[in-house]
Amino acid sequence: MNDSPGWASPGPSSSDPRNERGDGSEGRNAPEEPGHASADRPPNWSANQPPPAGGTWGAPPPPGGPGWGQRSNPAWQAAPAPRPGIVPLRPLGLGEILDGTFGLFRRHWRTVLGVSLVVGVVTQLVATLVMGFWFRDGSDLTALDDPDPTLDEIAEAAESTLSGSLVTGVVGVLGTVFATALLTVVISRAVLGRNITFTEAWTEARPQLLRMLGLMLLVPILLSLVFVVGLAPGTAVVMAGAEGAGAALLLLGAFAALAVGIWLWVRWSLAAPALMLEKQGVVSSLKRSTKLVNLTWWRVFGIQLLTVVLVFVIASVIQVPVNFAALLIDGDAVGSLSEATAMSWPYLITTGIGGAIISMLTFPIQAGVTALLYLDQRIRREALDIELARAAGIPGYGDSGPRS
Repeated sequence: MNDSPGWASPGPSSSDPRNERGDGSEGRNAPEEPGHASADRPPNWSANQPPPAGGTWGAPPPPGGPGWGQRSNPAWQAAPAPRPGIVPLRPLGLGEILDGTFGLFRRHWRTVLGVSLVVGVVTQLVATLVMGFWFRDGSDLTALDDPDPTLDEIAEAAESTLSGSLVTGVVGVLGTVFATALLTVVISRAVLGRNITFTEAWTEARPQLLRMLGLMLLVPILLSLVFVVGLAPGTAVVMAGAEGAGAALLLLGAFAALAVGIWLWVRWSLAAPALMLEKQGVVSSLKRSTKLVNLTWWRVFGIQLLTVVLVFVIASVIQVPVNFAALLIDGDAVGSLSEATAMSWPYLITTGIGGAIISMLTFPIQAGVTALLYLDQRIRREALDIELARAAGIPGYGDSGPRS
């Protein structure tokens, strides 16, 4: 592996359960088949046993010799994993993934906060301008307060809402693509203990931005199609006139679509770092993520779900006081839907500042956990820790050095 932040695969990857390792030992010494005896080991014993003290199994240690419980025995002294950057180069636990994510703020705060702040300010600025010029007076949404609106009024309100939402949605997607791509590159350097500037991160990420955009658009489309397929039978039954059976079928289809959607979301959750760090294409990154998540779906799901909860809590802690302050500035921005949209510019600017702060803090957390989880999966499956140690220049991990 070279010194670049792109983590090329050190060898053929495999999702064969026999090649899985939960303790970071896969890809080095393959254990013997259980149930077979060898010259120095009884049958049905694990291959990962300490060496016999006296040369035969069950024999006591020689007089005066080191016993199994003595720390002076070098066979029991495992060398600590190297840590050139924000995480140790070995299989990571949940606490280490979170610690490494927050370590980004401590060690690389200029670049990390610079990237996320630029994205947060631009996206919130666009959202504030859209709200101000599209919805601030609420004139297009008065039909929503009318108990009997005309079709023209509904169409006008829908057109205004969709046009404004389309603009903010496009800018939001572009901001997410930009932040995810650059922050993933920053994390890849941080793992090796190296600093990177905003300009260097942009140079590294720029060739993959269009592919990242395609990935960010393709995944929501595919997940939406899952819901369309799940709701289609119930919708057809309702339109046929069987409203009771159709409603039950709609509910069943919604639950089934939700389950399938979550399953696919987890399987594809590592596609972004695979695309950026292995220079994969859109479809190839989805397949790569599926292979890495295979057989560890529940673990990946738990960590990603915890990340979503953590991001929600952080956003709520900031958003609640910001909204309260905005209401104090513009106390008239309450009431019906059309009145609530008749917000003053001070109100919109205040909430926009709060949104930018939230983006600045949550973008690195989401990108950091996902990238480190991808790193953890590759260490467990492909011994990527050895390649990263070599790239970091750690003594003893050269091309001709030991592999442990």
